[in-house]
Amino acid sequence: MADDTHSGNSDPGRAPALRLAAILLGAGVMHFVAPGPFDSIVPKRLPGKARSYTYLSGVAEIGVGTALLIPRTRRLGGRLAALLFIAVFPANIQFTADSVGNPKAPFVLEAISLLRLPLQVPLITQALAVGRRAPRA
Repeated sequence: MADDTHSGNSDPGRAPALRLAAILLGAGVMHFVAPGPFDSIVPKRLPGKARSYTYLSGVAEIGVGTALLIPRTRRLGGRLAALLFIAVFPANIQFTADSVGNPKAPFVLEAISLLRLPLQVPLITQALAVGRRAPRA
């Protein structure tokens, strides 16, 4: 992991912001390219169609990822990214509940579902750090 403070870069939050943006933009695009897996983890208790939530979260991920790319909006983007990671946590819980112990779920799917839950914590803390370190607009 590069440390921007030693490379002469005046924006130490740039590299983490770009990493988060890549994650969010990639995931956001996948919500439209292959929506089925995302539909399947939308919590069943939510009203309406799962596809609507899939597309809405895809738009949110693309929007927040874009905000992280732009220095003027990076502070807001970091805060919004943290909120987005919190907002999608119920879907990650649903994914784990549906896959762990399910004889039809491949082992790799179970492993991925279990890894996603604790990964939300560093994503949230990194997003908050990016928001704090971003230059003021």
